[in-house]
Amino acid sequence: MRLVIASIAASIVLNTRAADSKYPVSTIAPALKENADVVIRLEESTFKITSKSKAVYSVKSVYTILNENGKRYATEVVGYDKLTRLNNFTAAAYDASGKQIKKLKNSEFYDQSEYDGYSLYSDNRIKVASLAQSVYPYTVEFEYELEFKYLFHIPGYVVLSSERVALEKASYTIAYPKELEPRYRTQNISAQPVKSSTTEKLEAITWNFENVMPLKFERHGPLREVLVQRIYAAPTQFSYEGYEGNMTTWDEFGKWIGSLNKGRDVLPEETILKIKALTSKLTTTEEKASAIYQYLQNKTRYVSIQLGIGSHQPFEAQVVDKTGYGDCKALSNYTVALLGAAGVKANYVLIRAGEDEAPLITDFPSSQFNHVVVAVPNGADTLWLECTSQTNPFGYMGSFTGNRKALLITDGGAKIVHTPVYSQSQNLQSRFAQVQLDKAGNATATVKTRYAGLQYENGDLNHFVNSGPDDQKKWIQNHTQIPAFDVVSFSVANQKHRIPTADVTVQLALNRLATVSGKRLFIVPNLMNRSNYIPEKSEQRKHNVVRRVAFTDVDSIVYKIPEEIYPEFVPEGIKHQSRFGEYECQYKLDQGSLIYIRKLKMKAGEFPPESYPELVEFYRNINKADNVKIVFVTKT
Repeated sequence: MRLVIASIAASIVLNTRAADSKYPVSTIAPALKENADVVIRLEESTFKITSKSKAVYSVKSVYTILNENGKRYATEVVGYDKLTRLNNFTAAAYDASGKQIKKLKNSEFYDQSEYDGYSLYSDNRIKVASLAQSVYPYTVEFEYELEFKYLFHIPGYVVLSSERVALEKASYTIAYPKELEPRYRTQNISAQPVKSSTTEKLEAITWNFENVMPLKFERHGPLREVLVQRIYAAPTQFSYEGYEGNMTTWDEFGKWIGSLNKGRDVLPEETILKIKALTSKLTTTEEKASAIYQYLQNKTRYVSIQLGIGSHQPFEAQVVDKTGYGDCKALSNYTVALLGAAGVKANYVLIRAGEDEAPLITDFPSSQFNHVVVAVPNGADTLWLECTSQTNPFGYMGSFTGNRKALLITDGGAKIVHTPVYSQSQNLQSRFAQVQLDKAGNATATVKTRYAGLQYENGDLNHFVNSGPDDQKKWIQNHTQIPAFDVVSFSVANQKHRIPTADVTVQLALNRLATVSGKRLFIVPNLMNRSNYIPEKSEQRKHNVVRRVAFTDVDSIVYKIPEEIYPEFVPEGIKHQSRFGEYECQYKLDQGSLIYIRKLKMKAGEFPPESYPELVEFYRNINKADNVKIVFVTKT
C-alpha cells in the first residue's frame, strides 16, 4: 500500500512539474536550431476591425534565444499614442527546461516618450520590456494588445526578417465585418489563407506557418524586403479622426490626401506680394522655382510634427509663414502655395524616402509613405524639390528620394510617377593629383577631386560641404585612402546645381609613401582609390545580381621623379571588361614624370544568378591591378 501511495504521489509531482514547464528547449527540432541564434517558438497576431474607426491588434510572441547573438529578441518595444491604447502588456522568461525564471511587474516596464531628436511636437510613446538573461539558452514570452481609435493601416506580417532565425509556429489573422472587408497582398507566399467566422460573427482570414528554416541573404542581391515572405494588408473604407476615405484605388487615396490639404494653402497677402516681386523679372518656370526654393530655405527649418491626424495633414501655409518651421508635409504644402503665388503649378508628392527602402507596391493602394516632396511640371521635364533641407541643391533628390516610384497628388486624385535617376556619367568622381617624390621615399602632393551626382554624397560629403573647416578637415582625414599623411592645407567648393558637385582640393605631406629597400623604391601608383574588396564566392547562387548605382571614377596622377632615380619596372596597361562595367589603367613616362591614369565605370541593373562568378572575377582583377607596384632604382 505504501508503494502504491508513493507511486501516485510521484506521478502527481511529475505531472505538476510538466504542467509548470513551458517551451522547453529540448522540444525544438534539431534542424531548426542549426545555423540559428533564435528560434521563434510562437507568433500569434490578430487584427480585428470593429468599425471604420476602430480596431484591436493582439500579439503574442515567444522566442528561444540560443546564444548572445540573439539577445536583441529579449527586448520588446511597443509604441502607442493618443489614438492607440496599449492594453495588457505582459512579459516572462523561462530557462532551458521551461521553468519560469522572471515575470515583469508593472513597475519593471520602461515607459517613455518616443523622442526622435527632431520632433517639436509628438504624442508618440513607447513601452519597453527587457528580459535579457546571462545563461543561454532561455525563452522569452511577450503578449500585448493595441486598441486603435482609427482605421488607416493594418499591421502586416513578415515570416522571417533576419538571418539566423528559425520559426517553429506562427499565425496571422485579420477579422472584420463583411461590409468592411480589407484587402491583402502576399509576397513569396503560395498558401492561401483559411477563411472562418468568429464568435463575434466577424469574417476572418488566417495564414499559418510551421517549421521555417533560417534565411540566407546573398551579397549583391535584391533588397531583403522583397525576398522575405510577407503579408501586406490595408483597409477599404476607413476613418481617421473624422476624415473618411477609401483606398481601393490610388485616385481614391489621393482624393483623401487632397481633403486633408484642402484650404491649407492660403498665404498672407504680404507674402504673396513679396513672392510676386521676387519673381517678377524671371521668365522661366525653373528660374522662378529656383528663386522660391532659395527663399524657402532661407526662411524655414524642418521640425517634425507627429500628433494624430497631423501625421498626415500639414499645417496651414500661413502658420508656416508666421513661425518659419514645419515638417515635410507642412513645408511641401507651403512650397506649393509659394509657387502658386508666382503662377507656377506644383504638386504635393508622397514618397517612401530612405536609401535601400523597399519599392512602392504600385498595384496595392495603401499607406506606404514616410515623406513628402514637391514636383513642378516644366514642359517635358519635372523639377523636384526636397523642402525639408536648408542646404539641399535645387532640384536634387539624391539617394534619399531619387530613383523610385512616388504618388503625385493631382486635382482629381493621384498618379504614380518616378523620381530622377542619376546616370553613370553623372555620378562622377574625377581626381587629378601631382606628387613630388624624393629619393628617400617621401613626397608632397596636391590633389583636386570633384564629386558629382550621387558621389556628392560620398561619406556624407553633401553635409560636410556646409560645415566649418574643422569638420571638413576631419572628413578629409577620414576619407583619404593613404596609409600615412598629413593635411597641410585644403579647400572645399560647393556647386549647388541640379546635378551638384563638390570640389575638394588638398595639399598633403606623404612621409614614406614609397617603400625603400637598398637602392630600390617600391610605390603603388594608385594613390587614393585602391579597391580591396572581393565578393565572397557562392557555388549555388539563387537570386539575381543587383547593382543599384552606376558611377564613373577617373584618377589622373602625375609623379614627379627626382633625377637621382629611374624606373626599373613599369607595368603594362590593363583593361578588364564585364557585363558589370569597365576598368582600365595606363602608365606613361614623360620627361621625368610618371603618369598614371585609372578609369572605372560600373553599371546599374539586374543580372542573372549565373553571372555572379563573373562579378567576383571582375572585382578580383580590379583589386590586383589597383595594388600593382612600380619599382624605381637610385643611380648611385
